[in-house]
Amino acid sequence: MSILNHRCPTCAGKNFRPHTTYTVQNGEQGQIYYCFDCEGYFSQTKNTPMENLRTSLSLIQLVLSALNNGMGVNATCETFQISKNSLYLWQKRLAGLKKVLQLYALCHQFIQQMIEGDELYTKVEKNKPAADSEGWTIVLMDRASRFLWELSCGKKERTLFEQAIQTLTQVVEQTTDLVLLTDGERRYGNLLFEICHEVVRTGRPGRPKNTLPKGVKVRVKNKGSQAHKRGPKRPKYQAPHNEHPETEQNLANNDSHANHLEAFNSALRRKLACYRRHTNTYAKKQPALQQRLDAHWVLHNFVRKHFTTKKVPAVALGVLFVGFSWHQLFSVQCFPFN
Repeated sequence: MSILNHRCPTCAGKNFRPHTTYTVQNGEQGQIYYCFDCEGYFSQTKNTPMENLRTSLSLIQLVLSALNNGMGVNATCETFQISKNSLYLWQKRLAGLKKVLQLYALCHQFIQQMIEGDELYTKVEKNKPAADSEGWTIVLMDRASRFLWELSCGKKERTLFEQAIQTLTQVVEQTTDLVLLTDGERRYGNLLFEICHEVVRTGRPGRPKNTLPKGVKVRVKNKGSQAHKRGPKRPKYQAPHNEHPETEQNLANNDSHANHLEAFNSALRRKLACYRRHTNTYAKKQPALQQRLDAHWVLHNFVRKHFTTKKVPAVALGVLFVGFSWHQLFSVQCFPFN
């Protein structure tokens, strides 16, 4: 796992050796390294989530695990006798790993991806109409591995869907056969078509036809009843746009559903108190809610085993051979934490 290999934070070189040790506040030993290339010194926690933290990793692990297993912020702080500022700092450090881990996952090639897309909703700041809330959350999950490609929140507007589709287009570039299944929201397929459509030139006269990229299939659920309408009924799932003529149509009707993501949404309401219904534990600000989601994204994809696959999603996807431990997770070098 090359992502765990340390480099000099100044020159990004690998030519360094241990120099001295030091003792942190909880009694654990730390290491100072000397770099031969830039002739500088740096600690083992430089540019990692543990930089300048005096609390033991074991306590941070307990606090963040409790926060991502259903406890609210106030209950977590009271249980572990810590301040809210400390909890928010540790959560921010964990959430900051999402960017580098997502880029690491997108460096791999995938043969096939069947991605389910759906939304769920929570309150933000105060009780207001759902259309005005910033708590709409878009989830894109690979069905086989349960790997979350996207977990972002905001107002239910075009910009939120564009952010999710931009991530999906990066996945398309790394996958030879990709299927997107959504339960009724057509904006997924429409934006994907706008961003990465192809022109099929057949040599025949007339304007060339625009299609989805080769190997990409989109299926959208038709909502609403047609019992009172005459004529042939619409299929339960349909393709909203033309697909490439060379795309293999091997998707059975029974496979066209987003049931796995519906189960994840139910689990998310149990694991994150800010998504629980009929309570006042909702998020106060949209950036804080996104930070909670980013931290949950990291733990879900790279640390915890999924209860159905019995594997860490990143392992099931083929990104890792073994899931990260908390010590490895907090040893990942990403960017300066100031």
